[in-house]
Amino acid sequence: MTKNILIAGESWMTHSIHQKGFDSFTTTEYNEGISWLRTALEANGWTVSFMPSHVAAREFPATVESFSKFQCVVLSDIGANTLLLHPDTFVKSAVMPNRLLALRDYVAAGGGLVMVGGYLTFQGIDAKGQYAGSAVEEALPVTLMRADDRIEAPQGAVATVRDATHPIVRDLPGTWPAVLGYNRVTPKPGATLIAAMGNDPLLVAGGFGKGRGVAFTSDCAPHWAPPPFLDWDGYGKLWNGIAEWAGSLR
Repeated sequence: MTKNILIAGESWMTHSIHQKGFDSFTTTEYNEGISWLRTALEANGWTVSFMPSHVAAREFPATVESFSKFQCVVLSDIGANTLLLHPDTFVKSAVMPNRLLALRDYVAAGGGLVMVGGYLTFQGIDAKGQYAGSAVEEALPVTLMRADDRIEAPQGAVATVRDATHPIVRDLPGTWPAVLGYNRVTPKPGATLIAAMGNDPLLVAGGFGKGRGVAFTSDCAPHWAPPPFLDWDGYGKLWNGIAEWAGSLR
């Protein structure tokens, strides 16, 4: 069986100003943080379709049917506005499908949704993620804050597995490497809290309609995911478990 997954986000452009006394100049650099997650999933048999944020702005699926070829959709560090405001709507005032509604309805019809933490998922920095109150929040197993929800942990925060019997973590050890931050959320009634950072959820899973949603509140890449987490031999097992469970494959 072919395992197809769509990942949107995990890209950014940096525009820098270099001031050298009287003179200044600017540089622009494009970066992606997808390599660790893509490599881990492909090693476990997934066919990964990756849409960087600037591509997803125009090309992200807009109907339940267009999502249907994927067992799972992952949103990682991409704000709701990028998916909600198609460029033709923002620039040309064109009427376009609401892609957040389509994603919710895809999950309700049996699809899988994973949201990965970051500065522009859940609510994120300055609450600019903007998923709180959206159709996507309906499909997630967590309730979001209506404010900046980041918890920065430069000292390192270590997860505690709360439900070692859950299929997502059945192949993982009980001790995980530290991460450097996460988004604060609240599990919905009936959802399963699988791992936590103290009293804050790290990994939550739950059903929505005929489908499934997973919230992983830290990152799959730097900066919240430091090298020991990325190099951890459980990294691939964790993400394969998340994707397979969300896609109803385990």
